[in-house]
Amino acid sequence: MVLEAYHRLHPLPAGPLTLYHKAGARGYGDGRWELLARSLRAHGVRALDLNPGIGLASAVLVKAGLELDLLETSRAALRCLEAAFGSQPGVQVRTALPWEAPVEHYDQAVLVLPSERGQDFTHLSLLAAARALRPGGQLWLSGDKNKGFERQFGAAKALLGCGEVLKREGPLRVAVLEKQNPSPHLPDPWTNFSIEARGRSQAFYCLSGVFSAGQLDRATALLLETLGDISGAEVLDLGGGYGAIGLTLAAEGARATLLEDDLASVLSARRSADAAQISATIIHSDVDEGLPKDRSFDIVLSNPPFHVGGSVILDVAHAFITVAHARLRSGGRFYLVANPFLKYEPLLQTLFGGVRTLATEGYKVLSCTKDRSAR
Repeated sequence: MVLEAYHRLHPLPAGPLTLYHKAGARGYGDGRWELLARSLRAHGVRALDLNPGIGLASAVLVKAGLELDLLETSRAALRCLEAAFGSQPGVQVRTALPWEAPVEHYDQAVLVLPSERGQDFTHLSLLAAARALRPGGQLWLSGDKNKGFERQFGAAKALLGCGEVLKREGPLRVAVLEKQNPSPHLPDPWTNFSIEARGRSQAFYCLSGVFSAGQLDRATALLLETLGDISGAEVLDLGGGYGAIGLTLAAEGARATLLEDDLASVLSARRSADAAQISATIIHSDVDEGLPKDRSFDIVLSNPPFHVGGSVILDVAHAFITVAHARLRSGGRFYLVANPFLKYEPLLQTLFGGVRTLATEGYKVLSCTKDRSAR
C-alpha cells in the first residue's frame, strides 16, 4: 500500500453528518459497530461512547441531539473522529482510556466489547461504563457470542443490576442494561514486571490491554537476540508497544524514538522510561503521522501488528514497511520480525531491492538495507 493511500481519510455520508474511515481504524465494516448503530436509541441528555472506532454509534446519538463524549485510544480512529465530530457543538473527542471517564456523569453509555484486547481490559471497560452512568442510566452493549459476549453480558448485569438482549444477528448481539447498583470500585489497572533481554534485566510497567503485557513475547525476543551493537544509533521502533524493543535498546545507548497507535501502550512505555530514567521519544502516532516529515533514522525496527479489531488486516504492516524505507537514511537498516505465514518479502524486495532472513525460530527475522544511492 502506498503510504499516501494508507493515511487518506475516506468520507462516509451518515445523513446530516459525514463520518470518515481509513486503513487501521476500527469500526468500518465490523458488524459489532454496525448492529449497535442500527439498534441504538438515545436516552437522556448526556452520553458516553467508550469504544467509538470511527463513530458509527456516536453519530446516532449526535443526530438525536445528545451531548456526547467520545473516548478513544487508537490514534488512527481518533483522526477519523476528529474529522467527523471536531466542529460539532456538544461533542468532545478525547484521547483517553475508558476508565478515565468521570463518575456518575452520563445518562447513557455505549460500548462495543473490546474482546480482542483480553478479559482484563474488557472488564475494566465494563467497570468504567458502570461507574460513568448515573442511577437509572442505560448501557448499550454490543459484542460477538463467539468472543465471550454471554460471559461479558453476565458480568455487566452483575455490575449494573438488570438488562436484556435486544438484537441477535448470527453471532452478534446488542443488549441494553439499566444501572440499579452502586458504582463499583475500580482496581489498579497497572502491572509491573521485568524482562530478560540482551544479557540484562529491565523493569517495565503496563496497563491492561497492552500487547504481551507482563512478558516478552517470543517474536520480540528473537528480534532482540538477532541485533548486533546499536549504541549511538538513531533508532525508530515502529509499533513500539510498551517499549520492549525501543526502551531495551535505549538503555544500551541508542537514541530511540517509539511510535505507537494505542494510548495504553504509549502511557506504559512512558511510565517505564520515566521509572528507569531512560531517555526516549515516545509518540502516540498513526504509523508515522506524529513525526516531522524530514525526520530520518539509522535503524528502523518493527514487530508489526497484523490485526485490526480482531481481523487479519495487513494494511498497517504494509504501511510500516513503506515508512521504514522512507524514514531510513541511505545505508540504513530495517529489521522486521513476523509469523512465517505472512509474506512480506515481495514488498521488501520491491522497496529495498533485497531481503535477508536472519533467523527462523518459530518466527522469522528479516533485514533490508537502504541503497546508498536512494534518497
